[in-house]
Amino acid sequence: MDSPARAAATNELRRLTSGEAEAAERLLPLVYEELRVLAGDCIRGESSGHTLQATALVHEAWIRLIGSEQIEWRGRAQFRALAATAMRHVLTDHARGRAAQKRGGNAQRVTLAEAIGAAGSTSIDLLELHEALEQLAALDARQHRVVELRFFGGLSVEESADVLGCSITTVEREWRSARAWLSARLRGAGGG
Repeated sequence: MDSPARAAATNELRRLTSGEAEAAERLLPLVYEELRVLAGDCIRGESSGHTLQATALVHEAWIRLIGSEQIEWRGRAQFRALAATAMRHVLTDHARGRAAQKRGGNAQRVTLAEAIGAAGSTSIDLLELHEALEQLAALDARQHRVVELRFFGGLSVEESADVLGCSITTVEREWRSARAWLSARLRGAGGG
């Protein structure tokens, strides 16, 4: 996204925060392509049998984002992180629906790449990942948030630190700890 478009999107986010509902209509075309790329990244590692396309993921996540009245839009990095989180929830709900249709058979799988580093395998069950992330959230909310920002949001360490209001060193430490915990948890759950 070029600089004028980025500035326009940031301005629309500010207007949205101040309660101007029409800002959402102006914001979507400004961030749509970025959201499609993010959605593509989110679903890229899914099994070949997945049925949710990037466009549908963007639309469903957008509805959830704009429908949430509790969000205070503080900037583009936070917006990207929240969009990624919304997409993860859409994917998880979609996987649950498919698993329920199959009565527990072949739940969707998603590639976790090397970010979490499950030993010997980078393909894990999306529902197992969701459950592991929920457990991590109960144990350490900041580590959970770092994983959401870094892995699902695609944010850099610096951007994550900015969103969280903490130091880069803290994000790096929490990222290492969370990856180690998730890797061990997912190996124990049969994820690798």
